[in-house]
Amino acid sequence: MQNQNEQTRVELLQSDDYAKYLLHGQREIQQVLQGLVESRTLVSAHIAPGQQSFLTAIIQVEGDHVVIDASADELINQKVGNAEKLVCSGHLDKIRVQFALESPSACVLDGHPGFRAALPTEVLRLQRREFYRLQTPVTHTINCLIPVIQADGKRGTVEARVVDISAGGVAVVVPPEGMQFSTNTEFADCQLTLPGVGSIPVRLRVRNLFRLTNRNGIEMLRAGCEFIDLPGSADNAIQRYIFKVERDRSARERGTGL
Repeated sequence: MQNQNEQTRVELLQSDDYAKYLLHGQREIQQVLQGLVESRTLVSAHIAPGQQSFLTAIIQVEGDHVVIDASADELINQKVGNAEKLVCSGHLDKIRVQFALESPSACVLDGHPGFRAALPTEVLRLQRREFYRLQTPVTHTINCLIPVIQADGKRGTVEARVVDISAGGVAVVVPPEGMQFSTNTEFADCQLTLPGVGSIPVRLRVRNLFRLTNRNGIEMLRAGCEFIDLPGSADNAIQRYIFKVERDRSARERGTGL
């Protein structure tokens, strides 16, 4: 089954360390894309403007251009030929990479149809994280109540969905409007609710901010946050939760139950 995240466009909006995520050097970009060629990695290509995606692969990286494989669907190929750009994403050594190919044009390489585009000027690379992170189970929603200042200056609370968690922090997904998120912003008196554990008071600092766009065109913000001055009791509770979820998941995969 195809990973749902493969059909999501990711745009880095803010980060306290852009160099950690974005490559700009031509040689580095060529090396990453050549790695996708050599590993024969499938790439999800989103046709922009529009909401259609298709699976392809990079088949050549040479000089200042890239060639990707054409689709078996001629209707898709027609749309690609008229597209302003393709937003492509895949994984290389378990690291997600994303890049845009501007104004792709039809070509033939070694007798096979494809599309040629200029080498991208930047590549978004989401590296392995400093802390082990657990993707939260869809069957056990984790929420975090975050106190915010609304546009009218009044205080409010936003219930953010937690999509992954570690001993170092959480990633939360929230609507693109109604919250003033920016890097290094701190949110005190947040309440993190863990199944079987209860509510844990935490203080969060935003480290990076991404815009996610799914196949239906719905946009959300994903904020990577670190815990600030996390009490030992809260750290222990989070570690126990992560251990329990992983233990349960391993048991299900083995089919042994608990």
